[in-house]
Amino acid sequence: MSMLTPPGMGGQYRIKGDKYPRMRRNNRRRRIVLAVVASAAAVALIGWGTLQLIDVFSGGGKANAAGPARQCKPTATPSSGKSKPVPKPAQITVNVFNATPRSGLAKKTADELKARGFTIGKVGNATKKYDKKVAGPGVLLGPQSAADTALPVLATQLAGAERQTDTRKGDDVDLIIGTAFKELTKKQDAERALAALGSPSPAPSASCA
Repeated sequence: MSMLTPPGMGGQYRIKGDKYPRMRRNNRRRRIVLAVVASAAAVALIGWGTLQLIDVFSGGGKANAAGPARQCKPTATPSSGKSKPVPKPAQITVNVFNATPRSGLAKKTADELKARGFTIGKVGNATKKYDKKVAGPGVLLGPQSAADTALPVLATQLAGAERQTDTRKGDDVDLIIGTAFKELTKKQDAERALAALGSPSPAPSASCA
């Protein structure tokens, strides 16, 4: 065998002139590389699939077994809670008392309330407990049963008045005029407040499309 014959050729091929025999590449290395790449891709695919399953069963991520998320819009529905009916001004008897040094306020205020539909009871000066001791515009005083009926209605006529209850018998309520009193709420504003009181806003609920 010639020294120029490539090893492993068994003398089959000889170099002649300036031409060399074409040698076939070893495909074994290529197959190993492809096998490694395919294995890595399979592992990555399995890992991604596992994460997706975790998201589905845990409720996280974008995957949702229940289908695409629906958009919910808030809508107003009437409240199911039971509440006492709001009485009309004519059903409320108001006693008007003046707790200020200014004279004539009780009668003037009582006349205005009467013109707005309220029933007027006693009119005069406040008792010693309240006389010159009401710093705000006024105090609305009545029995516990009037806390969410007559007193809120009367409160629409005097903004900023304090509401209190006592142990009196009967349904009459008192309007005690305080030092900061200037006048009753403007009639139009009082009517709007009274209308809103009679028609409470419905409770919001969600409507999904």
